[in-house]
Amino acid sequence: MVTSAHPLASQAGLEILQSGGNAIDAAIATTLAISVVEPYSAGLGGGGFALYHGGKQTEALDFRERAPQAATANMYLDKDGKPIKNASINGHKSVGIPGTIAGLAELHRKHGKLPWKTLVTPAIRLAEQGFPVSQQYLDALGWRSKVLQQDPEASRIFLRNGGLPKIGTSIIQTDLAKTLASVAEDPNSFYNGTVAKAIVKDMQTQGGIITESDLRGYKPLWRDPICGPFRQFQVCSMPPPSSGGVHLLQILNMLDDGKLQASDWHQVDHLHKFIETLRIAYADRAVHLGDPAFTTVPVKALTSKSYAAKRRKEIDPARAKTSAEVQATTPAQLKESQETSHLTVIDQDRNAISLTFTINLSFGAGVVAKGTGIVLNNEMDDFATAPNTPNAFGLTGNQANAIAPGKTPLSSMTPTIVLENNQPRLVVGAPGGSTIITTVTQVILNTLVFDMDIKRAIAAPRLHHQWLPDRTRIDRHGFDPTTVELLRKRGHKIEETGSWGNANGIMVLPDGSLEGSADPRGEGTAMGY
Repeated sequence: MVTSAHPLASQAGLEILQSGGNAIDAAIATTLAISVVEPYSAGLGGGGFALYHGGKQTEALDFRERAPQAATANMYLDKDGKPIKNASINGHKSVGIPGTIAGLAELHRKHGKLPWKTLVTPAIRLAEQGFPVSQQYLDALGWRSKVLQQDPEASRIFLRNGGLPKIGTSIIQTDLAKTLASVAEDPNSFYNGTVAKAIVKDMQTQGGIITESDLRGYKPLWRDPICGPFRQFQVCSMPPPSSGGVHLLQILNMLDDGKLQASDWHQVDHLHKFIETLRIAYADRAVHLGDPAFTTVPVKALTSKSYAAKRRKEIDPARAKTSAEVQATTPAQLKESQETSHLTVIDQDRNAISLTFTINLSFGAGVVAKGTGIVLNNEMDDFATAPNTPNAFGLTGNQANAIAPGKTPLSSMTPTIVLENNQPRLVVGAPGGSTIITTVTQVILNTLVFDMDIKRAIAAPRLHHQWLPDRTRIDRHGFDPTTVELLRKRGHKIEETGSWGNANGIMVLPDGSLEGSADPRGEGTAMGY
């Protein structure tokens, strides 16, 4: 079974499975297809994380974007030390070194079954033949169209006469098809070949700072996944430089007090405790999380049961604290003891992969490397461009996530595999910037605690709190008005908004069969055979 954010991408992955490919093969084909049909969310010009379980082993691959060697801590600040508006969001200078192709090639080298070229073929076909414009495409295009209009390549490919195309219009990407064909022959062409030269030439003419040396030096990194117990399950997710796994386990540990049961779903006491738990976790995130090559991240402490018990005691069951009252624990107390896209695959041997990748904001930096069709990321905005200054998702950070050459920006991506008896039980992930962690957490709780099937678990209304700004975002019309009013009386600042996120996942049922679902908030689908 394959689940992804777009039917054409799920179909590409399914074709590979039906041709004898394994989970890794199908994930690669699906990822490349998403790069064509979701140019606003993820692609060759971005990066991500993958979690893989095969046999009895779980592995994590980091192919996240990294800061170029010419990057500096104050590169987005004016002479007075204040952030320059949109400098880390728009244009070539906001681009981190892309990792998607290197990551996929490494996955294939270690675990692939079918020839690499076979896996790239569906994406080439989609780029040459085109895909129809959907409402989701238009929504993503709408709020970034002014930026895209300023880049001739992006405007030519994705707009029509500088304006929005009509629903059903075919988006054909001839240059991207040529790039994919080059990558199909040799994935290293992206980093040390014709594609690399085209990217660098575009950088040089447009004020970017990525060099041939930056591309040539990029290597994905295998990391030890973060795994921890939750009831009878083992929850495995991404380690730093993603904050996803650390805070997923921290939140689950704080909630798992032996009292949580199925009947607590959307009850005011549980929601109150959940919000206060999120407030604590995101306060810790802002201070302690960053690239482990540059800062010491207290992973074991933050994910320990004892730390969860300690912080749980700080929650007042009758009153919401303000975020000003909640701070990260100091290092001395922590001694060791959006856009984005997600896809999941489980093959017939029950190998499983959960993969999240991104170009950051919709259409990334709003630019396409000339002649390549590659939408470039604006991942540099995921660094703390200045201390305590919110990024595009409202997240703040400190020195642990400051810009430095070769450094990986902190992420919220949370590709997750839940094991039972060392076999996959749930494979899940989501896009959504800072909301990724809370979305994945709620899907896990919905399935493993609140007894929902995967479709209902993913479709269920959500809430989100990230410490700063001090507000709780909830799905409009998704929560009982009486419950919302009771939360307000406890001091929660509730903001009712439209829905968010585009999760997908696969569950292995007790009889061994698979049940998958893509988020009804998006246009994705689950496909199996």
